[in-house]
Amino acid sequence: MRQGSDRFHVEIHVADHVVDVRPVGEIDIATVGSFRAALWAAPTRPLLRVDLSGVRVLSAAGVRALVAAHLRVRAQGGELVLVDPDPVVARVLRVTGLRRVVRVASGSDLVPAGGVPLPTRELVAA
Repeated sequence: MRQGSDRFHVEIHVADHVVDVRPVGEIDIATVGSFRAALWAAPTRPLLRVDLSGVRVLSAAGVRALVAAHLRVRAQGGELVLVDPDPVVARVLRVTGLRRVVRVASGSDLVPAGGVPLPTRELVAA
């Protein structure tokens, strides 16, 4: 599923045990609503991975959305993992302390033994 505009969009891929959310662009006050909506639209799975490699800006509003998603996923017995943040975004995660609360990993850390990524199926946009 793809949601958003030219400035920002989000792709969501769903597998049996994992939901991958990939925002691309800037997450700020103008786009955080779309980002938050994508996080809430993601079906419940044990693992919610947010690939931040395509995010150039993460504002305080974006950090709040990630904190809310972390609390929601944890309340459902799952885990939120942030993957491959851009160096600027990684600095925001460190400075805000979010990195101490939410696991941050590189994409290569998430490839299972055998080197084949977990299969996913794309949601169809409505």
